[in-house]
Amino acid sequence: MTAIHRRTLLKGAAATAGLTLAAPFVSRTWAQGSSGSVNIFAWAGYLNDDILGAFEKATGIKANYTPYGTNDELLNQLRANNGAGFDIIWPTVDRVPNYVEFGLVQPIDESKVEVARCLPSAWTNSANLGAVVDGKRYQVPADWGTEAIAFDRDQQPLEYGSASYGDIWKPENAGKATVRGHSSLVGLGLWLEAEGKLPRPLLDAFKTPEAQVEVFDAILVEAIARKGNIVQFWSNENEAQGAFRVNGATIGQTWDSTAAALAKEGLPVGFIAPKEGALAWMEGVSIPSGAANLEQAYAFINWFLTPEAGAAYSNATSINSTAVGAADLLSDEAKAFFAAAYPGDALDKLWWWPVQESWYVAKRNEYQDKFLSA
Repeated sequence: MTAIHRRTLLKGAAATAGLTLAAPFVSRTWAQGSSGSVNIFAWAGYLNDDILGAFEKATGIKANYTPYGTNDELLNQLRANNGAGFDIIWPTVDRVPNYVEFGLVQPIDESKVEVARCLPSAWTNSANLGAVVDGKRYQVPADWGTEAIAFDRDQQPLEYGSASYGDIWKPENAGKATVRGHSSLVGLGLWLEAEGKLPRPLLDAFKTPEAQVEVFDAILVEAIARKGNIVQFWSNENEAQGAFRVNGATIGQTWDSTAAALAKEGLPVGFIAPKEGALAWMEGVSIPSGAANLEQAYAFINWFLTPEAGAAYSNATSINSTAVGAADLLSDEAKAFFAAAYPGDALDKLWWWPVQESWYVAKRNEYQDKFLSA
C-alpha cells in the first residue's frame, strides 16, 4: 500500500490557490446552459440546504439528495436498482472495485472533469486506493477523513502520544465505549499488532483469505473477551452521536465528523488520533452505470471541486475537501478542530484503508456478526 500523508495531499495547493480564488469558476459543462436536475445518493449529513442551494444558484440545476448511512447500504441499493436511479453516488475509494465488479458504475470521462481543481496528490494517490480499476478511473476524489478516538474531555482526558485504541478496551472503561462492529476489529488489531500479539501483520489480512482468517481469529478472541466495554454499537452517524448524547458513552472509535458535531452542540467531546495511527479514508463521486443525467452529474463534480464549495462542505462536516484552495477558506472552528485532532506527527501516521475486495468484505461481515452476537 502506498504511503499517503495529509501534508502530501496538500502539497502543491498553495501554488495554485491564488489563481483559483482570483477568478470566478466557469465549467465547460455549465457554459452549455445546464439545467434540469441531478439525483445524488450520498452519506447522511454531507449535503445541507445551504450547499445544495449554492449549487443550484451557480448552475441552474436542481439537486435531489437522498441520504444513506453505510457503504453496504449504498452498494445493496445500487445492486437492487441494477445501477439505475441515481446520477451521483459517494462511496469510499477502497470500495469502488466492488461496484466495478458488479457493473454498477461507469468509467469517468476525464475530459469532462476539471482535474486541475482537485489536489494533484489526491487525484494520483486515489488510483492506488481503488479509484482506478484495470486502467480506468471510476471515481473523482472529493474528500477525506478519519476514524479515531472520540472522548469526553471531562472524564477521559486523553493526550496525543499516549492515546491508543487500547484505551477503548481497558477494564476501567467497561460499559463506557461505543464502536462500529467491523472497523473496531481493525482498530483493536492495530493495538494488538503494536503489542506484538498478532500472528502476522494486520495488512496481510487484506491480501489473501487465508491471512484474513488467521489475523481476525486472533482479533475476535480479544474482542469477545472485552465486549463488556461496549455500551452501544453504531453503524451510522446518528447512532454514533447518540451513544455520547444519550447512552452514556465517554470514549469510542468514531468518525471525525461525529466528534465535531457533538462539540458544535456544546458537549465536551474531543477527537484525537491514537499513537497507532488514525484510520484514514478517502471518498469521491462516482457515476452509476444507469445514470440518466450525465451532463448534470459532471456539473456537480466540477462545482464541488471549487474552493468555495469545498470549504462550505468542510465547515459543515469537519471532513477535509480535496478541492484546491478550500483549506484557505476554512472557518476558525474547523481549523481548531483539525489542529487538536492531529497534533505532532499524527498526520504522518495516518493508516489508510487498503482496497477491500469482495471476498474480504464478505468474511469481514462474518467476523462482525460473530462479535455482535457473542
